[in-house]
Amino acid sequence: MINNWTFGQRVAGGYAVMIGFAIIVSVIAVYALRAVVESKDRVITHDAQVLIEAERLQAASEAASSAVRGYLIAREQRSLDSLRTARSELTTIFGRLQSLADADEERRLLSAVERASETHRQVTDEIIMLGRTDARAEVIERVFEDKVFPARDRFRDSISSLVTHEQRQLEQEKQAATDAARNAIVLLAIITLVAVLFAIVVAVALSRSLGRQIGTAVGQVQSSSAELQSAANQQATGAKEQATAMNEITTTISELLATSRQIAESAQRVAGVAEQTVGAARTGDLTVQKANDAIGAIRRQVDLIVSHMLELGKKSQQIGAVLDIVSELAEQTNILAINATIEAAGAGDSGKRFAVVADEIRKLADRVAGSTKEIRGLIDDVRGAVNTTVMQTETGSKAVDAGGRQFVEVAASFKQIVALVSTTTEAAREIELSTKQQSTAVEQVNVAIANVAQATKETEASSGQTLQTASQLATLSRELLRLVQPQAIVHSAH
Repeated sequence: MINNWTFGQRVAGGYAVMIGFAIIVSVIAVYALRAVVESKDRVITHDAQVLIEAERLQAASEAASSAVRGYLIAREQRSLDSLRTARSELTTIFGRLQSLADADEERRLLSAVERASETHRQVTDEIIMLGRTDARAEVIERVFEDKVFPARDRFRDSISSLVTHEQRQLEQEKQAATDAARNAIVLLAIITLVAVLFAIVVAVALSRSLGRQIGTAVGQVQSSSAELQSAANQQATGAKEQATAMNEITTTISELLATSRQIAESAQRVAGVAEQTVGAARTGDLTVQKANDAIGAIRRQVDLIVSHMLELGKKSQQIGAVLDIVSELAEQTNILAINATIEAAGAGDSGKRFAVVADEIRKLADRVAGSTKEIRGLIDDVRGAVNTTVMQTETGSKAVDAGGRQFVEVAASFKQIVALVSTTTEAAREIELSTKQQSTAVEQVNVAIANVAQATKETEASSGQTLQTASQLATLSRELLRLVQPQAIVHSAH
């Protein structure tokens, strides 16, 4: 079954075997490492912690003993405070040790320490009570020798036993962890050696099998590469001849396309000029129409001016009639003022004031008469100017009428020009459209010829690349055959 496997299947099979061994080694390594880590964690988290708490217990007991001695010597309250602090620390440490103790021996030693601690506490309380009652030194000394020292020694011995046990347990756990690590290293080394030996056997068998399979395939590749070289040579020769013919056709089509483009550009310029002419003619027609409208407006304004001037003449005549009345009133007022002056002179002193008023009225009447004459002269000037303006306006109105008739004739001429130029523009557009269609057809032919020429060049290049690839393939097959079957190359050389 293995002999029927492909190259990729055999390589994949070899890799799968190697991966299987790697997984086995990894699983064993993880298991061994986990065991070592658990042993080390046991040493760090349990045994070392118990040993540290035991040493703290020993230190706290010494602190309690020192506080008792200090109180008996100095009889100070701070010594009792230190004793209470040390006893509180002992209680806390006992609680932590009880939570950490998981073996029967540890719990037994811890119970012995607690009993010795309680005995030591009772003895120290008794000696403190003696100190408070001011007992004699001989009594206190005798109590120390009979009770305190033995209780303290038992307490210390129980703590020392616990510390010694934990130190011995710590060393045993460390040695067990070291042995587990050593065994894991040895096991991994053995499995790795077996995996390497098996990999060597698999690699040798796989290389021999693949060498035979690759040698057969290389022989077939050599035969195919020789046939491919022959076909590539023929294809390259035909592609070169076709490329030469396509180049000549492309040159002819390019010249025809250039001529068509020149004709199209000329027709486009003609159409552009014609469109510009139509635009100019239409602009001129619009201008003439606007001028005609302006002349009509001027005619209406002139008629309106004539009407206003005539109305102004009538108003000036009315003003003249009013001035005549004012002039007559001024003369009568002057006469009355003269009569009043005469009457005032006849009246004597009583009429002097009236004479002054009459004289002022006469002067005012003279000024009114003078102003009336000036106004009459101005009105006469206005009437003359109105008459002159009316005459000039009639003359301008006739000129405007003549200009309007000429503008109508010019507008008709512009309309004829627009019609003629529109016809010329349509003819130029037809020429331009025909030329563009011809140019488009020529461009399409040119694009088709260019595509054929490009395809021919690509075919020629592909033929060259095929020939080069066939040569490289033949060389590569010989090199590959030399790598997998060196004996076959030696025999073929001989």
